[in-house]
Amino acid sequence: MAPRLSVNVDHVATLRQARRAPYPDIVEAARIAEDAGASGITAHLRGDRRHVQDADLVALRQSVRGKLNLEMAASDEMLRIALEVRPQQVSLVPERPDEVTTEGGLDLLAHGERLREAALRLRDAGIAVSLFLDPHPEQLEQLAEIGAGAVEGFEINTDAYTRSSGLDSELHVAGMRAAAEQGHAAGFLVYAGHGLTTTNVGPVAALPNMEELNIGHWLVSRAVFVGLGEAVREMLAAMGAR
Repeated sequence: MAPRLSVNVDHVATLRQARRAPYPDIVEAARIAEDAGASGITAHLRGDRRHVQDADLVALRQSVRGKLNLEMAASDEMLRIALEVRPQQVSLVPERPDEVTTEGGLDLLAHGERLREAALRLRDAGIAVSLFLDPHPEQLEQLAEIGAGAVEGFEINTDAYTRSSGLDSELHVAGMRAAAEQGHAAGFLVYAGHGLTTTNVGPVAALPNMEELNIGHWLVSRAVFVGLGEAVREMLAAMGAR
């Protein structure tokens, strides 16, 4: 069975914030995406508020029919917001103020205890927790240690794969497959995302035990030409939709 699709609406907000206009409406984008077959919506509230705003989370929580997945850093500020808004899922990600987009996965060897503490606070509030990880064996080993009883799943960072080609691409797919199998064997749900398009999504969607893909930039970019609903349908077709 193909994985589900969670549509990241960050860059709908990016377009809106470019002019500080009331449009395009992020809630309308979420509705269109779900109507077209998305199982849920992802939004990243960054510390610098470069796209999604606090009020967007409240509006999305009230309107999204499927799962609302909040991407955020494990900062005190973001934990407070998450505990107030209570999305169904929080995906903890690394964040640097000067990065263009998320540059890599969390380092569980360096920050595992802090991330476990954050995950436990969220879990105790009834919020499922996922960690954004590079598909490296040592990170998956650490996930099994710090994630037990606190973390529900992990998201494979597909960035390196999406920037590769040929034999290098095949090696990245093999590494992601091994990570998916290792994480699933340890009891965690498997997600993936970052830089995925209809051209490169197939091998990721076909990874063993893949539950859900989080995709945004390509969908919003494609929507400029065909509309968001059609972009979502194209992606679902490329994923081999359920």
